[in-house]
Parts: sequence; structure tokens; C-alpha cells
Amino acid sequence: MPTNDERMRRLEEMRAESLQGGGAARIERQHAAGKLTARERLELLLDAGSFVELDAFVTHRSSDFGTGEQRILGDGVVTGHGSIDGRLVFVFSQDFTVFGGSLSEAYAEKICKVMDLALKVGAPIVGLNDSGGARIQEGVASLGGYADIFLRNVMASGVVPQISVIMGPCAGGAVYSPAITDFTIMVEGTSYMFVTGPNVVKSVTHESVDSEALGGSTVHTTKSGVAHLAAHDEAEAIEAVRRILAHLPQNNLAQPHVTDTSDPVDRMDPELDDIIPDDPQLPYDMHDVLSRVVDDGEFLEIQPGWARNIIIGFARLGGRSVGIVAQQPAVLAGALDIDASIKAARFVRTCDCFNVPIVTLVDVPGFLPGVAQEHGGIIRHGAKLLYAYCEATVPKVTVITRKAYGGAYDVMSSRHVRGDMNFAWPTAEIAVMGAEGAVNVIFKDAIGAAADPAAERRRLVAEYEDGFANPYIAASRGYVDDVLRPSETRPRLIRALEMLADKRDTNPRKKHGNIPL
Repeated sequence: MPTNDERMRRLEEMRAESLQGGGAARIERQHAAGKLTARERLELLLDAGSFVELDAFVTHRSSDFGTGEQRILGDGVVTGHGSIDGRLVFVFSQDFTVFGGSLSEAYAEKICKVMDLALKVGAPIVGLNDSGGARIQEGVASLGGYADIFLRNVMASGVVPQISVIMGPCAGGAVYSPAITDFTIMVEGTSYMFVTGPNVVKSVTHESVDSEALGGSTVHTTKSGVAHLAAHDEAEAIEAVRRILAHLPQNNLAQPHVTDTSDPVDRMDPELDDIIPDDPQLPYDMHDVLSRVVDDGEFLEIQPGWARNIIIGFARLGGRSVGIVAQQPAVLAGALDIDASIKAARFVRTCDCFNVPIVTLVDVPGFLPGVAQEHGGIIRHGAKLLYAYCEATVPKVTVITRKAYGGAYDVMSSRHVRGDMNFAWPTAEIAVMGAEGAVNVIFKDAIGAAADPAAERRRLVAEYEDGFANPYIAASRGYVDDVLRPSETRPRLIRALEMLADKRDTNPRKKHGNIPL
């Protein structure tokens, strides 16, 4: 029988073995590819010395066919918990140096264990993905492992924040776990996601494409909308995780942390008073408005490269975390199209899940017209954004900066869809449509019969603008709570959020709604 000293020595040997991953040669190849190891990534992500590993001695339990009879401790994924800025998080980090990071039954069970623990205690889950996919040698057991993870992603959705970082390959069925999580971050040049790889695409559709062009970070942050952020390197991707979590609570029953700020809550910015061009056809950059309103000008934009006609992201106002949704007049005049509706709807629902107030800045000429938009389902997709705002019970504060036309006025967190506080700048134009369009419809015959139709049209447009294209009619009916000087926007938003801090609102009891997916 071994002595206690021998047992302790054996423990230390196994601990040391579990830290080696796939061995020195494979670690060297990982570094040569510009990638960190699974454990190095966790060291960057978590507070120093906080990581507690679980299941370090787990090995795969199926046939050794094709694995060289190797049974590597940890079986290709490092799991456990630690802290980020002192707050508990659960993590898994896939190890590409062990069987290419391929997922086995035991590997999946390790991930499921930390996800179950995260749900029990109400803490975020961060997954660092770098895997060649299902372990072929395990057949259906590996496929079942993926399904077990997917189920937990769904059960955790809206309960605890889930963030996926793609730091290498993520292909086949593996892509659906990140797709269910709240935020997905990719690394430029070393990560990619696709359901079927370039070889399959070529054999089926005869299209030649490489992994980067098919599913790289640029594709998913500018064309597909699958990923929320792209980072230049792994350190930047991990820092993005920390920044996002700083704006979110631990779970759906907690509130986001309120921080101290040196930016005065009563600060006004006179430059905002002149930011809207006199010509309503001229654009301006909504980022310039945001940077003058939020704490210290700091705005964490989400999905900045996709559907750029709408802006979403996190900021702070008076130290409170807020989700920002804002039109971008510099792109498509800020019109709502299919992608913008989907982008904003998902973000509104994410904020509502985790008790983050929503601040909406509106400059929308309407929904984007066109055959492609109608045939693509703009009605259904636009309804998603309407549904999201109607459903949300968090504090909702809206500022109309310029145009709010037609049904888009209703959709963008208006009073009618339970917007709590609705403000407008003096430059706001709230109407069914723009003055030119309205006059052409209402006075078509009168203009045609006039001695000088062009002069008559100009006169009627000016008359319509004076009578309707302003915020005061809406304010007279209580649809707008106040008309603000733009320079007053920051302090009024902060006061509104303070007033709404203890807001209580509920939806009718039901299993769930039927959002028009």
C-alpha cells in the first residue's frame, strides 16, 4: 500500500501533467500560429490568482481509435471558475493542443458541469472557443454532447450573461452554441465560424472560397451579423469580455453595478445646440451626440460594422449602466431596414433580460423603401423591434433629435409602446411623413391648378413645416414629456434614470410571447 507521501507525490505529478495540455511541441505550434494556449487565455481573462479548476483529471472514455492510445488529463478543455473585477464567473477554455480541441462526451460533460453551476449560483458564463469540432472517434456521443451544451445555453439565456470568444476554428454544429449566447467576439485572422467548410461548399455549390472569406471575423461583423465584435488579437478580445461584463449584472435578478464618476451629472454641452444642420437633408454623426452626453464620452459600441444605420452599445450616465439605441443619420439617413431592425431588437431584449435601462436617440425618416426590403420581409423584421420595445419592462428614456416619421416613430420607444420618459429637441419633426411627401399627397390637385405650381408647393411645404413638423403638437398631447435644449440632454437623462431606478412594470402571465421570428 502506498504511503501518504507517495500519494501526495502522485497528486502533484498528475497536477503537473494536467497543465501540459497536448505537450510542448503542440504548444509551440499554437504559439507559432499567433494563438495563446487555453490556460494562457484564462490568465488574461480572470483576476490574478482567482482561477479554480474543476475536472482537471477527466479523460475520454471511448475507444482509442485514431487518438494514438493517448488519454490526456483534462481531455481538451479547461473548466472552472474565477473572478473578473472581483465578480464570480464560470469559464471554459478549449485546448486546441489536445486532439485539435475536438469535443468528446467527457469534454462536453465538463462544460455542462460549469454551466449548471453558473445557473445554480447566478453567475456569468464565458466560453473561449478553439476547436476542430466533434471528435469523430466518438460518433454520436460527441453529437449528444453538443446537444447537451445547446440545451444549457437555452436554459441559461436571459438568466445569466453568456459570452463566447472565438479564438480559432468553430465549425459545424459547434457554431450554434455561440449563436445562442448573448455576445460573440472574434479574433481577426485566426478565428472563423461556418456550418460547412470550404471543401464542402466547393463540392456542393462549386464555389471556391477560403476559411477567412467564408466565415472570418470581417464576414461575421460586417455582413452576417453573427459576431458582435472583432478584435485585433486575443488580448483585445479578452479585454472586450471584461468591458461588456462591467455593464451587466451577475444575473437576471440583480441590478447592474453603479460606479462613481468624475463627470458632473449636471454637465451641459453647448456644442449640442448647433449639432443639427439647418438643412434637414444634411446628415450628422450620432456618435458626436453620444460622446457629449454619456459619462466621460465613453461608449462601448456593439456590432459597429453591421447595419451601420443604427447604433447600439453600452455607456454610463451618472454612473449607471445604460444600453444605447440610436439612429445614425450619416448612413441611409438613419432609416430602419431589415438588418437594423434585427440588430436593435436583439440588443433591446438583451438589455431587458439583465435590467439595463435603455436610452433611445431617434432620428428616423421611416422604414427603408424598396422591393428588396419588402420581399425580404421588412414587415416581419421591423415587427421584431416593435415587439422588443413593447415587451421591455426596464426603464426606457427616449430623445427625438430630428426626424420621427410614420410607423418608425411608434416603434422607436415612443410613449405609446411604454416609453417611460420621452423628450424632444426643438429640431424634432414628428409627423406621418416628411413635409414634401405630405404636401404632394394632400394638395396634389391644388398644386396642379396653381399658376406657379413650384411656388405653391414651396408655400404649402413651409406652412406644413410650421404647423406640423415640430415637437410641440406631440408635447401638447403629452406624447412628449418635455422639449429640451440639446445642451440640457445629459442632466435630464440622468434625472430621468434616477427617477425610474425603482420602476416596477410587468407583462401578462404567459408561457412566452410569439415574437415574429
